[in-house]
This record gives sequence, structure tokens and C-alpha cells, in this order.
Amino acid sequence: MNTTQLECFMEVANCLNFSRAAQRLNITQPAVSHQISALENELGVKLFQRTSKSVRLTQEGYLFTQYAGEILKLSQNSMARMKESSQDAPRRIVIGCRNAAELRLLLPALERLRSAQPEVLPVLRLIPFDSMENLLEDGTIQLMFSFQSTAMTKARYVELCYCPIVCVCARTHPLASYESITIEQLRSSGRIAVCRPPICPPDLFAIQTQAVGGRATSQILFCDNQEAIFPLVAAGYGFALVPDYPHTRMPELRYLSISQVEPLSFGAVYFPQKTGSIIRQFLELLKTCAQEEQAPESRLRTDLI
Repeated sequence: MNTTQLECFMEVANCLNFSRAAQRLNITQPAVSHQISALENELGVKLFQRTSKSVRLTQEGYLFTQYAGEILKLSQNSMARMKESSQDAPRRIVIGCRNAAELRLLLPALERLRSAQPEVLPVLRLIPFDSMENLLEDGTIQLMFSFQSTAMTKARYVELCYCPIVCVCARTHPLASYESITIEQLRSSGRIAVCRPPICPPDLFAIQTQAVGGRATSQILFCDNQEAIFPLVAAGYGFALVPDYPHTRMPELRYLSISQVEPLSFGAVYFPQKTGSIIRQFLELLKTCAQEEQAPESRLRTDLI
């Protein structure tokens, strides 16, 4: 049973004339007859007594007018309510993040978005690395973060900053007295906390591998994700190498620059054809906030999105 059948039935019941009902519905008379026959077959009763000269409702047809009218009214009210809901629904942007650091990176830009566009509501998704690109491609999320070297080639990459790779350690760790350190020094500085690829981007993994050197496995803290690294580091079990994203430093940790390690291009990835202007506006806010965080000598590029 569908609403087309019910509309045809109610129109014929009102007119008691198939030709006039077809005119009012703007369809052909055979189409009306087909819909009524299909409805009668489904209900297992005759709704109309038809002769060459007249059409009249059967007892079952008369009874069914009440139910058909209620169903059509409910259907029309539902469609109207859904249309109102769609028109009143807030605009949303859906952003995928791989870790807590990326979520913290968003905070300053989100605060400015709320002030500038209060009607826009962000939806933040914390998603495992392996599924992120598929969700971006099918439109489930509209924006994700990536290093340039691993960005999806089919999507547009917008550079937000050059992100240094730094050594993080507890303030009580022997390394904490340094401002800068070399890979050679890291090879003999105790335990290191590490993540596997692809959670650890290839460029970072290559640097991490150099720092691991010939350590015994007892000197390596294997972690499933970045969230597992920071408590171990903060508790003094070892140090780690991490991207120094803007706005994400933790005050209880020391952040040491690493000599002769170049910063990596870090940015956002999106499909322009699948997103609206609000995503481009938000990207500008992200770039502005990142610029304000970084030192003048490492300012971001200001290419237009």
C-alpha cells in the first residue's frame, strides 16, 4: 500500500467517477484504475461497485475512507514536519580527528567560528586512522588533517603550518635540562615511547626509527596510539617524538627541538565539490590561529585556499 493508491481511492470516493478523479490527479484514467485494482488486491476486498453507468462505494470501501483519510493526513503532516525540520536545522561541519592533539588544535578556530557564525554547529569525530580517508571520500566527514606527504591525492590539501618534530619528556627527565637535542643524543637517553605506522606518519616514523637506534626491546615502550604515549612520558617512563601542533602543548611536559630535523608540512584535506563555503571559511580561521601561535621565523604560508 502506498500514498498514490490512497490518493486515487479518496479522489474516486469523492467524485464517484474515474475520469473526473484522473483529471483532478493529473494522471490517466487507466492509471487510476490500476492503482485502485492494486489496492483492492492487497486489501482482499472490493472498494467500489462499478457498472458502465455508475460507480459507488461498497460497505468495505465506505469503511476504508476513514482509514485512508487518516493515513494520508498523517503522511502529509509528517512530510510537512520533516520539511520544517530541514529548513530549521542548523548548518553543520563534520571534522574528523585521529587523536586528542588534533582535537585541541581545533579549539581556537572553533571559538572564533562560534562568534562569527553562531548558527553553524561543528560535529567532531574521533576516528581510527585506517578508516578516515574512506569517510572523507564518501562524505561522512568534510574535513580531516594530514601531513602533506600522506595526504589523499584525490582530495585538496591546504597547508596550515610547518610542524616541527620535537622530543617531549617529563620535567624530571634527564633530557629536560636541554633546549635542543640531537638524534645521536636521543639514541642513548633511555626509554622511548613509539607508535606504529600508519598512526605514526611515515616521515615521523623515519625520524623515530633513527632515535630508536639499536635499543633493546626493554628500552622501547610500544603504544597503540598517541594518547597512550603522553601518560607514560608525563610519568617519567621515557621520552617520545611527536609533531608540535599549534595550541596543543601540555604544560606538564618539556618540548625540546631536535637539531637537523626539518619541520613537516601539516594541513587539512577536503573535497571542494562536496563542501560549502563554511568549510573554506573555517580553514581560513585555522590558518590564522596557527599563524598567531607560531614564532615569526616559522610563520605559515599564506596561500589562498
